Amino acid sequence: MSVDKVVIGESGEIVLPSRIRSALRLQAGCELLIERTGAGVLLRPTTTGSGVRLEDLRGFLKTEGPAVPLEELCKPVDYSADWPDPESAPEPEPEPKDK
Repeated sequence: MSVDKVVIGESGEIVLPSRIRSALRLQAGCELLIERTGAGVLLRPTTTGSGVRLEDLRGFLKTEGPAVPLEELCKPVDYSADWPDPESAPEPEPEPKDK
């Protein structure tokens, strides 16, 4: 978390520091929500669309070892290796009944 000091201009405008705009990918015209809180004021970006860019997800899932080839990822999953026979598979839990 970082704290920066800003000054309120004559017509009530504030300028967000460039490092905060960059970190949050805010540009001119971006909408922000302003909320009064017990501690003061909270500014947060409104979400538009998915709110997440695809390039922001790069490296999201980390793995140890070499990358897994796409062909390997797309193979059907064989669950038979988990249970020697279908009889030993765990039973699904019953759904609760409405009263």
